[in-house]
Amino acid sequence: MIVFCGYANIDLTVGVPRLPAPGARVQATAVRHGHGGMAANASVAAARTGADAWFAGVVGPDPRSTAFLAALDADGVRTDWTARTGTLTTAVVLLTPDGERAVISQDDELDARHITRTARAAREAGADWLYLDGYRFPGAAAALAEAAAGAPSGKPAPGVVVDLDGCDRAEALRTALTTADHAVIGRPLAVALLGGEPALAQAAADHDVHLVVTDGARGWTLLTPAGERHAGAAIDVDTVDATGAGDCFTGAYCAELDRGRSPLEAARFAAVAAGLSCTRPGARDGLPDRRAVDSWLEAHATPGSPEPDRPQ
Repeated sequence: MIVFCGYANIDLTVGVPRLPAPGARVQATAVRHGHGGMAANASVAAARTGADAWFAGVVGPDPRSTAFLAALDADGVRTDWTARTGTLTTAVVLLTPDGERAVISQDDELDARHITRTARAAREAGADWLYLDGYRFPGAAAALAEAAAGAPSGKPAPGVVVDLDGCDRAEALRTALTTADHAVIGRPLAVALLGGEPALAQAAADHDVHLVVTDGARGWTLLTPAGERHAGAAIDVDTVDATGAGDCFTGAYCAELDRGRSPLEAARFAAVAAGLSCTRPGARDGLPDRRAVDSWLEAHATPGSPEPDRPQ
């Protein structure tokens, strides 16, 4: 069982011929609305690859929020712990013909009290993993500590997976690393806040965390607390829209951890899922199911490589 606590929003995707420079004006080629949000997207990616996924964000009492939750339910994501006391926010996505994008997000109303309640409920329910997005730090660390202090004895806390791409300060990032068992981050942000790979490897060791650094079409790197380094290539696809690819990676990575796979096996699986997600427009429509990922792995297996995990 994986509980995803974080962003839900409506994506307003605007097709543009190029990303505008400061003060520039460009003509939109297309405008569409769709469901999005880092945690919500990741929960769908996990559910489609076979996980028992729960979404515990904050939306509103309005019809748009009802439709948003119904879409999660249709993908097999439980929403029992989602609060309807806030607003379903909007993210504006500028998308170029080659699939690159820029995102303007709106802050939500998911606060520390909601994180504490969710962490306590997850522990009580026997959840294996709790996902948080990086926007929640450094405050989320205190919320998790409060949840642990009030937890019933004998029930272990779920492991924590953090998508660090919401962090905007080194302090927040380091606090998240201290809290997490596994963390995923895009390379540009990782380098900007922590430095090059020696510094990233040191951070993984210092904070006892498995750190996965994603780098789009250039692949990914897994740095372990023991000082191991593993790297993998991105799969070769015709990219239509990279929106949500990082969310897909993290959701699929969580799903594989929940199945008992090693971090390295989870990263390899997640990289294929993320690549496949780029072949269709929108953050949700392209999210693959387990059969699609396994089919790709089987088709591209090399002699002597391990067999891909089978659906249960």
